Amino acid sequence: MPRKFIQRFLPDHNSVKANKSLRVFGTLLHDPNLWHLNRRSAKGAFGLGLFFAFWPVPFQMVLSAAAAIVLRVNLPLSIATVWITNPLTMPPIFYGAYLVGSTVLGTEMTNFHFELSWSWVIESINTIGPAFLLGCLICSVVAGAIGYFGLDGIWRWSVNKAWRTRRGEKPQA
Repeated sequence: MPRKFIQRFLPDHNSVKANKSLRVFGTLLHDPNLWHLNRRSAKGAFGLGLFFAFWPVPFQMVLSAAAAIVLRVNLPLSIATVWITNPLTMPPIFYGAYLVGSTVLGTEMTNFHFELSWSWVIESINTIGPAFLLGCLICSVVAGAIGYFGLDGIWRWSVNKAWRTRRGEKPQA
C-alpha cells in the first residue's frame, strides 16, 4: 500500500516542527490533519511539493509548507517532495525549464556562462530571464498536475489490488 511505502521516507513530525525555517508557522503546525496520511492528503501534498520544486527561489520549502497548511494536506510529504530539486539536480532541471520556456516563446537560445555575481544575475534577468521563468512556471504546473493525478491513480490501483488479494481473486494485469 502506498501509505506504508511513503511513511518509511517521511520525517518524524517532531523533527519537522523543530525545523528553524518552519517555526514561523508556530501553533499552526499542531493541526492533526497536517500529519495524517490518506489518499487526499498525500496526492495534494505530492502535487504541491512538485509544483514548488520548480520555483527558482531559495525558500521553496517554506512556500510548500505554507500551502500545505492552508490546504490542510500532509506537511512532511509536501516538504520532502520539494527536495526533488536539490543542489545536484537543480542545474539540469532548471536548464530543462529554460529549454521549455525558450521553445514556447520561440526565442533563440543564447549561450551563457554562469558567474556567481549580482551583475551576472541582473544581466541574465534581461536576456534569459523571461524564457527561464516561463519554463519554470510551465514545468511546475505540469509536474504538480502529474504528481497529483499520478499518485491518486497509483493509490487507487494499490487499494484495488489489495481488495482483490483479500477476496482471493487473481490479480489483473
